[in-house]
Amino acid sequence: MSGNTNMGNAGNQRKFRRQGGGRDGKQRKRDEPTAQDLLTVWVPKTELGRRVANGQVTSIDEVLLEGEKILEPEIVDKLLPELHEELIKLGTTQRTTDSGRKMKFRAVVVVGDGHGHVGIGAGKSDEARPAIENAVKSAKRNIISIPFGCGSWECGCGTKHSIPVEVTGKCGSVRVTLRPAPRGVGIVGNSIVRKVLTKAGLSDVWSTAKGHTSTKYNTAVAVYDALRKLSNMQSGRDWSEE
Repeated sequence: MSGNTNMGNAGNQRKFRRQGGGRDGKQRKRDEPTAQDLLTVWVPKTELGRRVANGQVTSIDEVLLEGEKILEPEIVDKLLPELHEELIKLGTTQRTTDSGRKMKFRAVVVVGDGHGHVGIGAGKSDEARPAIENAVKSAKRNIISIPFGCGSWECGCGTKHSIPVEVTGKCGSVRVTLRPAPRGVGIVGNSIVRKVLTKAGLSDVWSTAKGHTSTKYNTAVAVYDALRKLSNMQSGRDWSEE
């Protein structure tokens, strides 16, 4: 009996160590791979991905101005290593199936580098962490580049701290209008508007929102839609010199 007991204890210790446990009985924190670590094992599946991996494309603006579709989030990881993410909302959804109600997590994430690049994405999964990861991947695939400028008649400083023109975006019942603001005003808007514009790198913007703005997803996408319209206005000219 004693021999079997020792063998059982040894097996439990080996299992415990494989799971990351330590001698003090606490779970050891594992180092999770970053986006840059995953690039070392990235195998591109698209023509654009292969060009980025081979170094033929070195600028995300080159990709966006040419209108090429980004299908792999690793492309953005490669070209925008300083990209940061922020969770806007994490909730649950339910649907009725033959076996009963099935619950999933739904996450909404905004990513940006603070220098004119921003993206919004949503993701679902049975667990919270995979839902957030899926949302981050979606946001990276939806990355856009927006022009900066000084479009406020009250300022005229000529620096790139605001947007060049007034623009309106919509999603569902939400309408968000962004207006150029003079230097030093900051971002005037609710928390969702501030999160998206801050990630884009804008410093001074007036904003007004109408509709069911309590719906965080629609509000975030409405702001993104307004910025996307600015992105489509780009034609290679410098708005700050206008």
